[in-house]
Amino acid sequence: MKKTILIVEDQQVLREIMKEYLVDEGYEVLEAGDGIEALALFQEHDVHLVILDVMLPELDGWSVCRRIRKASDVPILMLTARSDEDDTLLGFELGADDYVVKPCSPPILLARAKRLLEHRRMSTEGERLTGGGITIHLPSRSVSIEGTICELTHTELEILAYLMKNKGNVLNREQLITKIWGYDFDGDERTLSSHIRNLRAKLGEHAKLIVTVVRAGYKFEDRA
Repeated sequence: MKKTILIVEDQQVLREIMKEYLVDEGYEVLEAGDGIEALALFQEHDVHLVILDVMLPELDGWSVCRRIRKASDVPILMLTARSDEDDTLLGFELGADDYVVKPCSPPILLARAKRLLEHRRMSTEGERLTGGGITIHLPSRSVSIEGTICELTHTELEILAYLMKNKGNVLNREQLITKIWGYDFDGDERTLSSHIRNLRAKLGEHAKLIVTVVRAGYKFEDRA
């Protein structure tokens, strides 16, 4: 079955260029020129990835990201014309999984999109992870803490799953960044720190299971 990607970009020329690359790779593509139209399309279709520009008419990308994230953990790739760190961190706090600074080359955008989709496919192969009262059912991408559902973003779930798969082992920041975003990631360690911080906030008392090892990295320590 073809994967469906929703492109939300108000510049028609740029939108058509992105669409052409994605269609050539075999994806179904939906297009929206503003935030309101994007939310309507998202509700009407089974979308597997959202490529979302920040600066949009009607409703900006931050607001669209926030509303989509309340209803779904679908991967969200943000497009921003600004490389300001605060903008990037805000996107992650709202639930974005990755970002690309415009102007960007279509092949790089395509590679980022494919990686997010591939991560999602690889993590739905019938595996269940448990530890410290946390359970991840990877086929359904559901996370529960002591039986209560915990809503995580795509990237937060990927980080938690990777740590739990390597329970007790220290994973350095470079390992985590490469696993989650790939070798071509042009961000820095602050991106990872932002996602870890958001993940811990959602885990509540169980946040202590993700241990920071000074000058080394992170590990999942099952203290149950």
